[in-house]
Amino acid sequence: MDELRIKYNDKDAINVLSEYLCEFINQNSVILCIGTDKCISDSLGPIVGNMLTKMIKGPYVYGTLKKPVHAKNLADNINFIRKNYTYSNIIAIDACLGDEKSIGKISVKKSPLYPGKGIGKKIPPVGDISIIGIIDVYDMIPPYNTRLGFVFEMAEVIALSLQKALFLTAPHL
Repeated sequence: MDELRIKYNDKDAINVLSEYLCEFINQNSVILCIGTDKCISDSLGPIVGNMLTKMIKGPYVYGTLKKPVHAKNLADNINFIRKNYTYSNIIAIDACLGDEKSIGKISVKKSPLYPGKGIGKKIPPVGDISIIGIIDVYDMIPPYNTRLGFVFEMAEVIALSLQKALFLTAPHL
């Protein structure tokens, strides 16, 4: 399966996501959490990054609330990661916009993500694996209706799924 999609509030979301992610994560993985805390609808990545830095040891996490990775510094961060983690797989995480039926879904793909695509930005693709959380509809730019609590809950599911996947692949960490 090249893509997994599940609602963040599905009772089995963490188990399903972590089992799928086991194939891709290890202690040498780089987790790149994209977004900014200046906009609720773009804060999913930094919130996940913040949670992960408190939950796990092993994978390298870039993009937190204190040190966000966003459009202005993404290229520098990607260059740094590629130079310093030559053989590591990159798991890229970002928020995205979608249709109304998709709001609340988390998508994991065996392909890079395209940051800023939903708002017309042309930023190079990043990641070997992508995790996106669909946080609002794409016909409302900028999205004004996104609740921080909703983004936080989705971030928690993603972070817990990554933590569990890492534990399942390397229980000693």
